[in-house]
Amino acid sequence: MDKNKANSNKRLIRFLLLGAISMFGFGFALVPLYDVLCEQLGINGKTQNTASRYIDNEVDKSRTITVEFISQVQKDMPWEFTPQVNRMKVHPGELVRTHFTAENLSNKQIVGQAIPSVSPGMGAAYFNKTECFCFNQQTLTPKSNADLPLIFYVDPALPDNISTLTLSYTLYNITDKGYVDALEQGAAK
Repeated sequence: MDKNKANSNKRLIRFLLLGAISMFGFGFALVPLYDVLCEQLGINGKTQNTASRYIDNEVDKSRTITVEFISQVQKDMPWEFTPQVNRMKVHPGELVRTHFTAENLSNKQIVGQAIPSVSPGMGAAYFNKTECFCFNQQTLTPKSNADLPLIFYVDPALPDNISTLTLSYTLYNITDKGYVDALEQGAAK
């Protein structure tokens, strides 16, 4: 009887170990799977990371879309970061220019990177940026400021049930000691 119980316990331990390893592997597989699903379904508000080419679209003047702009700065980022306007009305297909303002409030040079998100997530596929400060890292010297351009258009194929798009930028401090030192050495030469 003890031999039967020992064999049963060994099988249970193997089963539990196999289950734990499987769950661990599944957890790792979820991250790329999630990214692929979001990209294919056009959800999660991710916008393209490169400039779109503006083809002289026919502007749909019969339709007006409200585009809202929101900016956020991470806690470790001593910058002020604000949109030129908080809200604007645009026609699908119309090329629109606006900008954000960034100011480095610190006494040191800081490198920032803005990450965009569009809400509702299904609208991200129809929000096209032809020029955006988010494509590049932004470097500001102490107490300086910059106008950060954004040129975009809303694809005329935007579904009729979407009348408002919210473009949100989160600004991150990506200052890397080596990167800033290289910039300062380059400026000194």
